[in-house]
Amino acid sequence: MGNKKWWTLAAVCLGTFMLLLDITIVSVALPPIERSLGASFSELQWVVDAYSLTLASLLLTGGSLADLFGRRKVFVAGVAAFTSGSLLCGLATSPLFLILSRGFQGIGGAAMFSTALALLANAFGGRERGVAFGVWGAVTGIAVAVGPVLGGLITSGLSWRWIFFVNAPFGIAAIAISLARVEESRERSGRRVDWPGFALFSAALVSLVYGLIRASEQGFGDAGVLACLAIAALGVAAFVLLERHSASPMFDLGLFKVPTFVGGLVAAFGLSVSVFSILLYLVLYLQDALGYSALQSGLRLLIISGAILVVSSLTGRLSASVPIRVLIGPGLVVSGASLFVMSGISGDSSWTHLVPGFVLAGVGAGLVNPPLASTAIGVVTPFRAGMASGINSTLRQVGIATGIAALGSLFATAERHAVVARASKIPGLATHAGQIATALRNGAARAVLARIPKLERPRVAVMLRASFASGLDEILVIGGVLACVSGVAAFFLIRSQDFVVTSSAPAAPTARGEQARDV
Repeated sequence: MGNKKWWTLAAVCLGTFMLLLDITIVSVALPPIERSLGASFSELQWVVDAYSLTLASLLLTGGSLADLFGRRKVFVAGVAAFTSGSLLCGLATSPLFLILSRGFQGIGGAAMFSTALALLANAFGGRERGVAFGVWGAVTGIAVAVGPVLGGLITSGLSWRWIFFVNAPFGIAAIAISLARVEESRERSGRRVDWPGFALFSAALVSLVYGLIRASEQGFGDAGVLACLAIAALGVAAFVLLERHSASPMFDLGLFKVPTFVGGLVAAFGLSVSVFSILLYLVLYLQDALGYSALQSGLRLLIISGAILVVSSLTGRLSASVPIRVLIGPGLVVSGASLFVMSGISGDSSWTHLVPGFVLAGVGAGLVNPPLASTAIGVVTPFRAGMASGINSTLRQVGIATGIAALGSLFATAERHAVVARASKIPGLATHAGQIATALRNGAARAVLARIPKLERPRVAVMLRASFASGLDEILVIGGVLACVSGVAAFFLIRSQDFVVTSSAPAAPTARGEQARDV
């Protein structure tokens, strides 16, 4: 294979860097996108969820396709799709255009995530494999750390569109290296693609997220919302039945009989549905409520990503000598505590109120992320590691998609109630409280202020800021509870005796669906 293995590492690292950089960059660019395209609150949610949904739906399917048709081929197709989707995002002229383009990015992302580590495992062996995975891990950490600041620089200095255009050179380089230097590999005994399972799982997930986002506009009592949630429930039930009787299931339900595997899923979902989902609303708070630029927001979020980077490096060493549940369980509790510490904000709060919580959030995520993969791939034989890690990665994305949707609905409801309550106390605004709340939810706060007499604008601006703080405060508490409950459950579910001892230690990272650490 010669030097081709190092070219393989370069291609995989380029693709991974592009993917993770895009995730963190998009977060700080959402408010400028909102203003530029006139996006509503629910459309902003879809900008994030469109990517998470397609990634979650296709992650395991991408692994199966790679086993059948070739990992390099699927990886290159994924990079091409992600790069093309990025260019379309940058050219978007409407929220719908951007949402659809983000979904296309997710398709490419799934193909890349599901093949990246398998390509490395095929190219490297022995000690060199450990070096390769160490380099890959360092690249993921760097992407996580520089993402918010780089996103702020690009958005503030150029335009939010350039956060997507910047992916083009990375994508082109990754494709060129892959085609010229990366060797093809496939699993000769790869299983057939579970298309019926994919269709049912995707339909249930989309219906659930659509229903939750619709609830932010219509309320949970709306007939359409209830219908979507009912369809999602029926879809999940049908999916479970199908997987039980399928010869080549997308989800091996037998894995759910292992407590530690379930504990890993609880931890993955819990961290995503709490800290990572609330990150969107923290960015909106920093920019829309406190008035910071994208760069100023990115610099403040560097507290979280910097803490993750530092603590993750320490945790990686500890995981070899400390029981995994002692890291994951307390780590989730620390993550929950970070959200409790951030809560209590009001219309008069400054960003410094969030600093202790930012530090704790980074510490908590840094404790959980490194050992989390072991709970999925460490409790099964190497032959089943691909599906096990793929399911864990899928639950991460499901957590982000459902977390953003559900917490967004609760946020919108709390914010609306706060607006109505506060506006009723301001002469001349009581009769327009409902309209103001609707405009605020649709991202038209500046238009509302423009129609207010100049003398009243400062008072109304304070009212809007306090209402935003009320909504954020509520979901911070809810997110904290979810993280702490997940931490306690994971601590008791994860057991040392469930881990499989094999003579082939390096085999675990070959998992085809193993995903780069989330941010």
